[in-house]
Amino acid sequence: MNESTRRPISILVIEDDPGDLGLIRTNVRLAGLRSMGQEDPVIWASTLADGMAAAAVSKPDVVLLDLSLPDSYGIATVEAMRATAPAVPIIVLTGQDDHQLAEAALHAGAQDYLAKGQLFQQDALGRAIRHALVRQKLESRLRLFDAALNAVASGILITDVTAAITWANPAFTEITGFTMSEVVGHNPGAMLNSGKQDRRFYEGMWQTILAGRVWTGELVNRRKNGSHFDAALTISPVTGSDGNIHHFVAVMQDISARKATDERVQHLAHHDQLTDLPNRMLLSDRLFQSLAQVRREQATLAVMFLDLDDFKPVNDTLGHDVGDLLLKEVALRLRGCVPRNSDTVARLGGDEFVVLLAQIDQAADAAVVARKILAALMRPFVIGPHRIAISTSIGIAVYPEHGDEVSGLLKSADTAMYHAKKAGRGCYRFFRELAETTRA
Repeated sequence: MNESTRRPISILVIEDDPGDLGLIRTNVRLAGLRSMGQEDPVIWASTLADGMAAAAVSKPDVVLLDLSLPDSYGIATVEAMRATAPAVPIIVLTGQDDHQLAEAALHAGAQDYLAKGQLFQQDALGRAIRHALVRQKLESRLRLFDAALNAVASGILITDVTAAITWANPAFTEITGFTMSEVVGHNPGAMLNSGKQDRRFYEGMWQTILAGRVWTGELVNRRKNGSHFDAALTISPVTGSDGNIHHFVAVMQDISARKATDERVQHLAHHDQLTDLPNRMLLSDRLFQSLAQVRREQATLAVMFLDLDDFKPVNDTLGHDVGDLLLKEVALRLRGCVPRNSDTVARLGGDEFVVLLAQIDQAADAAVVARKILAALMRPFVIGPHRIAISTSIGIAVYPEHGDEVSGLLKSADTAMYHAKKAGRGCYRFFRELAETTRA
């Protein structure tokens, strides 16, 4: 005996013929159906109006509905009952074995259809009631799942094994801009392809899911309007009872905002907040990478350490706000002096800057850049009403003559800068072994 038989139920019978009601009660008893506290689970109403009232009060588990009642007839009877008790399964009973009427009743909301002459045939009524209760439970779960899938913020797609879309939830249409009618039957890879992933990327994806494994990753997709967005995607294969893959379920999240935030955090961690130049951490990383490359290629690079001359009087006389604006202008001019993307202009803090020339042919190339920087920074700066004249002292260290690792090269360039200061400022000096002295 299954769960629907064991648990107490109530059955609302809307039937105007007492003889038919007796047959129904007998069939219910023979099917082993019972109610709470009594053997007979049947609640009887002889008119549609009384049945609708009884349904509102008793909350039955199932309704047995005659289509020919004193106050209602035909499919309108089903529609009225469905409106009164939308969550209750309805089994239509009629004296006519009419398949067209049965189909109309099902379309109107009934779950099953029985001709009264079938009631005693192999427990037909009992099976119909039990099946109706099971279907109602399954339909309730499906409605819950449907509501959940349609409410989640993640885009969800279901495709067949050829990747043709069979269903998409509202979040998918909101994320991509495509309507349901525009996506059903189409391949999501073709619709959303941004061109940012190559063929090997998609081949790896398909190899994974066709092997029956879940694929998870990030990619850049394209919206209907042509704009791109970052997406986190999970694709799960769905197998049938035969063990073969029949569908794929894809769950997609728009992570553009998160990626932008992550990139901003990373940028702030590696760049000077005032000038937006690379900071000491990023400079060290780039210098490390550049050293690895010139070692492989047996090439040369240069590190230039800059310290502004007479910057402290600007802060002391005009204030730190003007000093900050001056530093930002210095950063702009330095960028203009080092146009190669492979080179780096960094701010270490205060009025100290470093220029990394990632690859040069000879030491004289660094001297050319140094003279360019000296000339650029000697031109007066106009900050608001103030006309400010400064200069810079530059120390240059060249790999491999003046150091072969990060800290050594920076130290050599710093030492050379100190000797440029001693030489009168507004000039540059290369590191020399004899120049290694301790600052006073």
